Amino acid sequence: MQTELPRQRPILALVIRLGAALALAMMLVFVKLGSESGMHLAEILFWRQLPTVPLVIGYLALRGNLGKLKTQRPRVHSKRALYGLVGMFLNFGAVTLLPLAEATTFGFTSAIWAVILSAVLLKETVGPYRWAAVVLGFAGVLVIAQPGHTHIPLFGAAVALGSAFMIALISIQIRDLNRTEEPLTIVFYFALFTLPVLALFLPFIGHWHHTPYQWALLTGLGFTGLFGQLMLTAALRFGPVSSVIVMDYSGLIWATLFGWLFFSNLPPASTWVGAPLIVMAGLIIAYREHKLAIERADTVPPGGVNV
Repeated sequence: MQTELPRQRPILALVIRLGAALALAMMLVFVKLGSESGMHLAEILFWRQLPTVPLVIGYLALRGNLGKLKTQRPRVHSKRALYGLVGMFLNFGAVTLLPLAEATTFGFTSAIWAVILSAVLLKETVGPYRWAAVVLGFAGVLVIAQPGHTHIPLFGAAVALGSAFMIALISIQIRDLNRTEEPLTIVFYFALFTLPVLALFLPFIGHWHHTPYQWALLTGLGFTGLFGQLMLTAALRFGPVSSVIVMDYSGLIWATLFGWLFFSNLPPASTWVGAPLIVMAGLIIAYREHKLAIERADTVPPGGVNV
């Protein structure tokens, strides 16, 4: 089947991804504050997803564009929702178990996992530069985690690394979905398919008498999560993963700042040493992916790509 690629606008993709990094950093602050106030993780996830469905429907209805929600790929959306739900549990769980800066830094290993996945699942030939980046990145993880000699709980580090692994899987799925679907459509079905699953937990863990402070946290969580997800998806529509992922590293700046402002926490020396190693590994991978994409472009037919 021939599928037209959306028009590539790399500068716009980078700007959008930069905004996504800020929105998602703010969302993680709301997650951590909500958890510290006594709310269960599954409940936080439910309220994170809930505003998406009515807001997207309302927005498209006002514009007379409800037809954009039609899809020929419900099975792909359901698979993306399953992976996304697991990824959110791990991502939000890492934030509740680790300081913001460390949780964010471990999340950067998604680029490293993407290289491993491309070699194992896609049987792609991975050259020495990217394998060296993988080794460099995991060296950074070891510097930060320092098994047995650190303030970082190993379980929290494992959860954060699992979250990064899922992000790598999800990025590949979103890039594929962007060939046929609008960003709003992808975000809408992610929320639509995950909300019923999360609702099953509410009778057992939900608290229906939240304080005004907790409702404010949930409101902020819902809006920042929605806008962050929209911008993440839109960035992948206008630029390849290997290029836009560079902007994700700005999240470490926001995580460090917000960790200091809201939780009086600054990263220790091990994080300042290990984080640059992980970031450097990601940048090497992004550069090599960019070079490979240019080489592949010479072999792509003018009318589109085969999928």
